[in-house]
Amino acid sequence: MKLPYAEPYKIKSVEPIRKTTRSEREQLIEEASFNLFNLRAEKVFIDLLTDSGTGAMSQHQWAEIMLGDESYAGATSYFKLKNSVETILDMPYFLPTHQGRAAENVLFETLMGHNGDGKIVPGNSHFDTTKGHIEWRGAKAVDCTIDEAFDTTVDHPFKGNIDLAKLADVFEKTPREQIPIVILTITCNSSGGQPVSMENIKAVSKLCKDAGVTLFFDAARFAENAYFIKIREKGYENKTIKEIVLEMFSYVDGCTMSAKKDGIVNMGGLLAFRNEELFRKACTFNIMFEGYLTYGGLAGRDLGALSVGLCESTEFDYLEARCGQVAYLGAKCREYGIPVQEPFGGHAIFVDALKVFPHIPREQYPAQLLGVELYIEAGVRGVEIGTLLADRDPVTRQDRFPKLELLRLAIPRRVYTNSHMDYIAAGLANVLERASSIKSGFAVTWEAPIMRHFTVKLRRI
Repeated sequence: MKLPYAEPYKIKSVEPIRKTTRSEREQLIEEASFNLFNLRAEKVFIDLLTDSGTGAMSQHQWAEIMLGDESYAGATSYFKLKNSVETILDMPYFLPTHQGRAAENVLFETLMGHNGDGKIVPGNSHFDTTKGHIEWRGAKAVDCTIDEAFDTTVDHPFKGNIDLAKLADVFEKTPREQIPIVILTITCNSSGGQPVSMENIKAVSKLCKDAGVTLFFDAARFAENAYFIKIREKGYENKTIKEIVLEMFSYVDGCTMSAKKDGIVNMGGLLAFRNEELFRKACTFNIMFEGYLTYGGLAGRDLGALSVGLCESTEFDYLEARCGQVAYLGAKCREYGIPVQEPFGGHAIFVDALKVFPHIPREQYPAQLLGVELYIEAGVRGVEIGTLLADRDPVTRQDRFPKLELLRLAIPRRVYTNSHMDYIAAGLANVLERASSIKSGFAVTWEAPIMRHFTVKLRRI
């Protein structure tokens, strides 16, 4: 008999969490204007809002917290992180930032400043902050993801792949000077935490090189992507995760990274380059926006913890347990008939809200409705990846309806047990059971002009 995976760690410290009553939750979510971001964390039983910065650090990372060198320039902790970036990612130049969106801000300021009019940035279902930085500068994000990604029932091993014909068409129709960069997100969060194959990475790289276009990874979940290449792509089953990561990064010109994901830290990010000239240009903006080049908005202790986290996240045993827990929740959901994106991704389970609420119009935000109902039912907090997140068209100011309307349940790293996964699935099943009795969703009462989903206020219709 093949032994099942078991977590490659044991629990040393625990944090108590408290259940609220259903009546309490009904009042709390109404007071929060039906925005799950507005809830106090202590009023959430299982928090799956994000896997960003919510993981549990190891004893070796906590040791680095105590060893942190807080020198303003040239701290020992910086050089520990520099060594990890060079060893694991094979990137000769890098800048630390306080998180991923800060790295994006520095990168896009370097590439296009505040005037991105007429420019386009192709990619595979850009993350919300990535798209926000692009559109804020007047540029346009063009989604080139394969069509299979937008059918939750299709069993495709690499739904994060870029459609090469779509990308080639963009290159053919757009002057080179209007394409500052292509962003390849690994794994692709917005399409359901789906990985990108090595074959696709190589092919996209060749298209970009032939067109003279810079290619960067959004590498927040690079290690999880490497894990799926190892277990799903022929020819990589006998390679180590670190070997696969090195090959992945050999095909790109650089990366942004929210290290709060596969860096397994509570705060941190980085921006890495192969090209020294581009690195030098970015240095000025990093100093302006983040801090000096060797700390970039982070304390020395955070730099040290990240240097260890990058190494730990590229260990197969860790990734097998990490992705295995996500798959465990996915399998439980499938048992209950809950419609989820398949195959299961690396960091989250994505529930298809259009299948849970086929009778709720898109204008009433069915994925947000599902998130609110799950909180009321079980005290579980997820996040909408749908029409609210897609935001309004910057020109027409009309809602944009994405191809998928999903509730994301992002699982923090090394935090919850499979008993918690059982509880989450049962809560979803209860919502599914009464879904037909829920007759309407929400209307917006207030929203920000961009990236509205973080602060939007809603009312029940």
